[in-house]
Amino acid sequence: MVSFALKFEGRNADEHTLDLYDAAQAMLGFQRSLAITTHLVLNGQVITQAPSLKNAEILTFPAEEGSWKIVATIVGGLFALGTVPKDTPIGHLMHSAYDYVVSESLGFHVDYNSTLGEQYDRLKKDEQSALPILEQSRFDSVIEKCEAAIKEMHRPIIYSETATDGKISFQSGPNIEPLRSQFSRDTFEYLRYTVKDKNPVNVEGRVSSYNINTYKGRIYVKEEGRPIPFILKEGALFPSNINKITQSLSLNAADRFERNGFIVCEAHRIESRTGRLKSYEIINVALPIPE
Repeated sequence: MVSFALKFEGRNADEHTLDLYDAAQAMLGFQRSLAITTHLVLNGQVITQAPSLKNAEILTFPAEEGSWKIVATIVGGLFALGTVPKDTPIGHLMHSAYDYVVSESLGFHVDYNSTLGEQYDRLKKDEQSALPILEQSRFDSVIEKCEAAIKEMHRPIIYSETATDGKISFQSGPNIEPLRSQFSRDTFEYLRYTVKDKNPVNVEGRVSSYNINTYKGRIYVKEEGRPIPFILKEGALFPSNINKITQSLSLNAADRFERNGFIVCEAHRIESRTGRLKSYEIINVALPIPE
């Protein structure tokens, strides 16, 4: 079985109690974010409603004695669809996918190419697997759909303050592995609060994902050491700007180790309360840097 556990600690949670309403909303957010991610991995589609989950069910069991922890177990078509190669079981793929969605939502960078990217490269060679091959842009779309649910998972920490922190762990058989990010007041502030720098800056990078419907994507910026989410501002939706972004994405996808594909964008920084860069609002795209 493939299971994920949500556990709260501190204050009342250490005495095995939580505010009922906040606990219920946290569990709802847990189920929603897990269902949307699971549906993408199994079916290759981004859904907006958790009840639309197909080819799998998410079940739960009574909370464990001695702690405030709820376990969600994925069963059903997850296994009927087959597995990825023997050295990368389906559980590892689900773990990496959910870890990517939650961690990126909370502001912790996960290298897609060295985690999910490598697993999908191996999956391409498995002729018996029916699992869809997914690009990073699909998971970035799921992050947008899960942000509100992940924010709700903070309720026992923020509203009733019946816990101080929360964590999700992946469970497959006897193995338990925590996700790289935890819930805290700081991660809630990261999700909740944004401020736009009034003065635009020039950003040099390579586009790693882009959604033609939402005008949102991610651009890898060397100075930041990670891909940064961006949105092309309404006043910048010119065909020339869009063409430069898609050209950068195409060149980056062809060979991410070459210098081709770098562009310069004029953008406003969108920051968290603590000053951490959350995203860019792009107002213009310059010509690609000449080689």
